[in-house]
Amino acid sequence: MTRRPLADLLPSVAHVLGVPGYHDRAGWLADALGDPAPTQVVVLMADGLGTVHLDRHPGAAPVLTSMTELGPLAAPFPATTCVSLTSFGTGLPPGMHGIVGTAFRLDDGTTLAPLNWGAEPNPIATQPEPTILERAEAAGVLVVSVAPAKHRLSGLTRAALRGGEYLGADTLDERIESVASALARGRVMGVPTLVYVYWPEVDKAAHVFGADSPQLRAELGTADGLVARLIGLLGPQGVLLVTADHGHVDVPDEHRFDLEAVPALRVGVETILGEPRVRHVYAAAGHSDQVRATWARELAGAADVRTREQVAPLLGPLDDWYADRVGDVVAIARDDWGLVSDRVDRLVSSLRGQHGALTDAEVLVPLRMARG
Repeated sequence: MTRRPLADLLPSVAHVLGVPGYHDRAGWLADALGDPAPTQVVVLMADGLGTVHLDRHPGAAPVLTSMTELGPLAAPFPATTCVSLTSFGTGLPPGMHGIVGTAFRLDDGTTLAPLNWGAEPNPIATQPEPTILERAEAAGVLVVSVAPAKHRLSGLTRAALRGGEYLGADTLDERIESVASALARGRVMGVPTLVYVYWPEVDKAAHVFGADSPQLRAELGTADGLVARLIGLLGPQGVLLVTADHGHVDVPDEHRFDLEAVPALRVGVETILGEPRVRHVYAAAGHSDQVRATWARELAGAADVRTREQVAPLLGPLDDWYADRVGDVVAIARDDWGLVSDRVDRLVSSLRGQHGALTDAEVLVPLRMARG
C-alpha cells in the first residue's frame, strides 16, 4: 500500500468534514471512508505506536489489529514527536513549518527544545503557518482537543495544534468523558465535529523498556482499551482514526556511539543538538567542510553524515526562512546505532528505545479506522 505522509491525514479529514481548501489532497481518505461521509471524526494520536509494535505484538492490541487498515503512513524526518505533531497539525513538511528536530538552533543562536517549550520564543512567530484545527474552526467545525492539562498552553501545542477548544484530560477515563461530551455537543448543535485525542503512554514504555518488553505490551493493551471505548462513543455518522507520530528502534549497548569519547568531533563545532538518532551539528564559521569530513570519518558505519544541503530533500522542501535551523552537518544514525552524549542530553541518551532516523521501524505508523 502507498506510504502517504502523516502530514496528509488531517487535511484529508478537514476535507471530509467540508472545510474549504483541501480538495487536492483528500480523495484517498474520502474514498476509504465511503458513503455517507462521516460528520464526526475522532483522531487518536497514540505517541510512539509505530507499525513495528503492532506487527510484533498483535495479540496485545486485538481491537487495533482488527480495525480497517488504511496505512501505513510515513512520519516526517526527523521521525520525532515535535516534528511529526507540527506536520500533522499544519499539513506541511518540516522544511515548511520550521520545527526541524527535538532540539535545534534558532536564528538568534538560542536553542529551542519544543517538548519543553513555554511562552518564549513566541510560538506563533516561530511557527506562523495556520493550523488545520484553526481553519476547521473558522469553517464552522466544532474542534476539540483532548490531551494532558499541562500541554494546554505549551509552546508546542500553540505552534502545532492551536485552534478550537482544549479540554485538559489526564487519565484514560477523563479522556473518554471529554470525547463523549464533545461528540454529544456536536450532535446537539448539528455541526461537523473534529476531536483530536493524544495518548503518550506507549512512547514512554518503548523509550524506557524497549520494543519487545512486557511493559510495552502492557501499554499496547491499555491503548487498545482506550480505542475500544472510543469506538463505543461513535454514532452512526462517526469514525475513529488511530495513528501515531513515530515508532522506535532499540539501541543495544554495543551500538551506543559516545560522542564525548572522540575529541575530534568537537573541533570546529559550536553546538551539537538533535537527539541520539539524528544530530544537528552547528559548525563555527568556515569549518563546515572540516566538520563534515571529521564526522563522516569517525562515525563511519554508525551514521550517514550529510551537509545541510544534502539533508534538505528529507525535510522538503526547505524554506530559506528556516534553513539556518538545520545543522550545518546532520548525522543520521544507521541501523540500531545511537549517537549518545551525556553533555548534550544525558537523560535522552540513556534511553533504550530511540527514534528520529530513517528506518521503517521509526518512520512507519499505522492508520486504522472504525465506523460507528
